[in-house]
Amino acid sequence: IMPTPGAVMEASQLLYDEIGDLLTIDVGGATTDVHSVTEDSEEISRIILSPEPMAKRTVEGDLGVYVNMRNIVEMIGEETLMEELDLDEGALSNLIAYHKPIPKSELEKRFVEILAQHATITAVKRHGGRLKNLYGPSGKKTIAEGKDLTGVKYLIGTGGALTRLPGRVEILKMIPESNNGTDLLPNKDVEILIDNHYIMASLGVMSKKYPEAALDLLLKSFGIRS
Repeated sequence: IMPTPGAVMEASQLLYDEIGDLLTIDVGGATTDVHSVTEDSEEISRIILSPEPMAKRTVEGDLGVYVNMRNIVEMIGEETLMEELDLDEGALSNLIAYHKPIPKSELEKRFVEILAQHATITAVKRHGGRLKNLYGPSGKKTIAEGKDLTGVKYLIGTGGALTRLPGRVEILKMIPESNNGTDLLPNKDVEILIDNHYIMASLGVMSKKYPEAALDLLLKSFGIRS
């Protein structure tokens, strides 16, 4: 028996040995969990203040698309949501008040996609590091803080939102696009993988005893193996 974040971390580490540097995002109803298995690039390793572990997990307890939905609504702002969903104030209030664990209508799905997009980008930016400029007597010096994600080759989506929403791939593509120039995020040529069978957490547990079988099922879930 393992907590879901721990199990997904196990699966991510198993995958790393097979495919290389990766970042796994699990957007859930209550939390958004981010798992990275990647080493600092040579360039960043020379300027980083405090190196972080190769395998890192963060769990954002305020970012969930059901239990913590109102937190994300407040972060986005109701005005922005009304504009993006083309709703008036009353219709948005009704959508929020009757929010379901699993969206059914096209409007409900679009609403959850916006929530998931915000949760994903916010959680990854909290997980990852950034560049900072320091100014002293000798001039400007650039340093790095936090986890370097620039070497990530694969972005992996798991959890209900990122395996079932129609816009799941587009949400993950927004991660590199959200870089403000100082974030140590994956590059735009990163490859997207979706846990289509939604079994990554289960296989993380299974991998403790049956790693080869777990890896085979993981690769089938991503469509890498038939």
